[in-house]
Amino acid sequence: MTSEGYAVDLHVKVLDEAVVRRAKDRGLDAIVYAPHFTRLPQIEKRARQFSDDELTVVPARELFANSWQKRRHVLAVGLDEPVPDFLTLSATMDELRRQAAAVLVPHPGFLSVSLGLDEIRRYQDTIDAIEVYNPKHLPHHNRRARRFASETGLPTFTSSYAHLRKTVGEAWVEFERPLTGAGEIVDALRAGEKRRVLRREGVGHQLRCALEFAHLGYENTWEKFDRVMLQGTAATHPDHVAYGGEFDDVKVY
Repeated sequence: MTSEGYAVDLHVKVLDEAVVRRAKDRGLDAIVYAPHFTRLPQIEKRARQFSDDELTVVPARELFANSWQKRRHVLAVGLDEPVPDFLTLSATMDELRRQAAAVLVPHPGFLSVSLGLDEIRRYQDTIDAIEVYNPKHLPHHNRRARRFASETGLPTFTSSYAHLRKTVGEAWVEFERPLTGAGEIVDALRAGEKRRVLRREGVGHQLRCALEFAHLGYENTWEKFDRVMLQGTAATHPDHVAYGGEFDDVKVY
């Protein structure tokens, strides 16, 4: 914990020794690790591998609800059981409520992949926080996100949303009290505990934001989805054997 508070980067996609070093160098106490198309047990195992006394790595899933063309991203922190991608949005939210996970809205209203204001209002009793600054956003995206938070009265957060290692720690939240382990971080999110929403400034930050935005090109293509999800049964596809048909009645593929 720094003198300013307990610092958490609430959403990163990459995790290795270099990421851990960067997180520590930037004064973070924890990062939330939520890679795409990776099952929860694998994420949990990797989070344990890279956690130590200086840095807590919290396993999470950024779930893709609905179809690829109408997908809605929902960040779930504190899952007890695996949840696949490409369920209906209502089924995804029902499952997160059942598991009492912390439910965060990353990059709200962004492009065609995010929860809009109407959807946030519909699930407001389930959602624990809205992201109001994201390095992939342009300024008007951040203004819209802040408006969503203001109109709903939901707590706010930020994250690096790092798909690139050097973006880790570009944006973070600081809780007022020390938190011990992933469980307390989840509890703090669900309780709406006070936090500061912080980010770096300057040319270096702007450059890293630009590089992250450029990374969107491939990340959101149909070709990627076809390669990852449709050319065989991917790890987070509802048809994967690991889910045992549990979600067959609420899947969209």
